[in-house]
Amino acid sequence: MKFRAPVSKNETYDVTIMDLTYQGMGVAKIDSFPIFVANSLPGEEIVMKVTKVAKTYAFGRVEEWKSKSPNRVEIKDAQYTQTGIAPLQHLAYPAQLEFKQHQIQELFYKVHLNSIEVSPTVGMDKPYGYRNKAQIPVRRVNGQLTTGFYRRNSHELVPIENFYIQDPEIDKAIIVVRDILRKYHTEPYNETNHTGVIKTIMVRRGHYSHEMMIVLITRAKKIPMNFEIVEEIRKQLPEVKSIVQNINAAQTNVLMGKEEKLLWGSGVIHDTLLGLTFAISADSFYQVNPVQTEKLYDLAIKKAGLTGKETVIDAYCGIGTISLAMAQHAKTVYGVEVVDKAIQDAKINAKLNKIHNVKFFTGKAEDQMDQWQHDGLEPDVIVVDPPRKGLAPEFITAATAMQPKRFVYVSCNPSTLVRDVQIFMDNGYHVDQPVVPVDQFPQTPHVESVTVLVKD
Repeated sequence: MKFRAPVSKNETYDVTIMDLTYQGMGVAKIDSFPIFVANSLPGEEIVMKVTKVAKTYAFGRVEEWKSKSPNRVEIKDAQYTQTGIAPLQHLAYPAQLEFKQHQIQELFYKVHLNSIEVSPTVGMDKPYGYRNKAQIPVRRVNGQLTTGFYRRNSHELVPIENFYIQDPEIDKAIIVVRDILRKYHTEPYNETNHTGVIKTIMVRRGHYSHEMMIVLITRAKKIPMNFEIVEEIRKQLPEVKSIVQNINAAQTNVLMGKEEKLLWGSGVIHDTLLGLTFAISADSFYQVNPVQTEKLYDLAIKKAGLTGKETVIDAYCGIGTISLAMAQHAKTVYGVEVVDKAIQDAKINAKLNKIHNVKFFTGKAEDQMDQWQHDGLEPDVIVVDPPRKGLAPEFITAATAMQPKRFVYVSCNPSTLVRDVQIFMDNGYHVDQPVVPVDQFPQTPHVESVTVLVKD
């Protein structure tokens, strides 16, 4: 017999919101059938209109509030919810911090790891205007070149000038560059026909240095009036130290291509973290919230329990941010990263800071672990800061075989953290203190955390 959902598209229902999903959407249930509703909070009684029905769930939107949560605050702009820029903007900041703590705790409870505690989330004094990097799509809207952000789950560009969570100077720079491109009639990218010149404007700005980089990501190899555009950007944005063209001719969701041209200035900008200077190129991975990153790395260093005598391995070391911060407290640090360009940057950053007790290697972390074990390397501490997909099981097997005293796991995805902790436990390690969440991304559901695992 064919299943029939208890709700129908475009119908309205009176519901009570029971919970928030990890994406920050409210959850209501009708006959145990879940409906996800943006801009709704637990405890709220609402009139909801169903916008989409799938086999096992539906989506709805708020038509009317019958009662509101005490944690609800006035939203800054509905567009921030529509585009997913700030999906938690309607939730008071202290409640956002509680939500992130609860999110991690619930995932441990789900796998019956009830003894693992999660501390309160480390928050920000000013939970907005924090992002030091913007990647803003460029399209034609109402006949002219426009910058903004895509409506959620669509390719429809919503024109936006103030992005709320970005450094305000970056927002201003995007408008300046947009207006210069309009002036010189630069053709915006057309996704349907795969035509046009400019796809994306990327801006990076040093939080402490205020050095700015403009990256024009293009489909075409040549930018008409290139010289005039560069001169105008330089004249109007005195903070700019680097103007780069990145060419991405592919029809793909991948943002950047492999070919780059330096249009003006230096190939890098500089900024500081924990008193260290870092050179940042167009494609460097560099944490987007420098204020919270300093708290995150400081916490990781403390949790590593370094006395100056230890050998530390930093897997997934990127451009060396954690490695170089740890090196000031350890005997030797070994960093490994699969992206060769990142390792080149890491070596430059070591020289820049006159740090000599760090060695960087290019390769897959799990392969390098096997090699180091073969070479007889005995680390005291292994630090991991993997991407959202978490650690490969082969990495955990290889790393635990080296028998370090402790692992410090910096995670950007609670679900892969919990999965990986279980594998560590199968390999003779356990979590020996509360997990500490750090709010790197205020107004969004994302959360970083630091977990310590020690030998049984």
